[in-house]
Amino acid sequence: MSEEKATKDIEMNVTDHLQELRKRVIWTLVFFIGFFVVGFVYYEDLSGFFINDIPFQLNMTSPGEIVWIVFTIASLVAIVGTLPILSLQVWLFVKPALTPKEKRVSLSYIPAIFLLFLGGLTFGYVVFIHFILPFLLNLNNGVFNEIFTVERYFKFLFRVTIPFAVLFEIPILIMFLTSLGIVNPVFLVKVRKYAYFVLVIIGTIISPPDFILQLVVAVPLIVLYEVSIVLSRIVYRKKLKNHKEFMEQD
Repeated sequence: MSEEKATKDIEMNVTDHLQELRKRVIWTLVFFIGFFVVGFVYYEDLSGFFINDIPFQLNMTSPGEIVWIVFTIASLVAIVGTLPILSLQVWLFVKPALTPKEKRVSLSYIPAIFLLFLGGLTFGYVVFIHFILPFLLNLNNGVFNEIFTVERYFKFLFRVTIPFAVLFEIPILIMFLTSLGIVNPVFLVKVRKYAYFVLVIIGTIISPPDFILQLVVAVPLIVLYEVSIVLSRIVYRKKLKNHKEFMEQD
């Protein structure tokens, strides 16, 4: 009977977890759809923001392009707006398994994730508008007629900005992995040169083939990695301190 009861308890526990997960997913989808509608309604203002700083006019080659840009901008608004909600729902899902201190620390990650993502988007946009785009336009120097289409321009813009938004999450990711014991500051310092190499390659892929522009892109990514090492040291020291206090209590 005890084994049967244990089996039923496990099944109920799994069912409760699945119901809780379903609840969190539904809430996230609701906010995603809500922000998507907001982006859909205000796509003209948002697209106007993206084209105010460019020194040329965008053209359309097919009606499908306007549909593409509307849904793309609405999706971007939905992703950015839903990111803190998604982070909060993940935190609420794992909250019962955390200690009070872990709850406070992990909750502070949520605004940091959102702000770093916005910071990455902003930085990528500034680099694109003030460095990458002028460089590419100067390469032509009036030799060819320039016709810029809506779809290709925005695809190129998002190809630069979105990777920055993702890469700016490196410090939070490193802190989280350090708290889990997957990485530590010693390991991060040991693989530093390999990390630099990867980040330089990423900078080369994102930016045009110009050494100065590649430095403009790669240097902030390297700085982010160094910041990640510092944050990892802080998390690692606190983890060692907590472990020592726990051992002394035993």
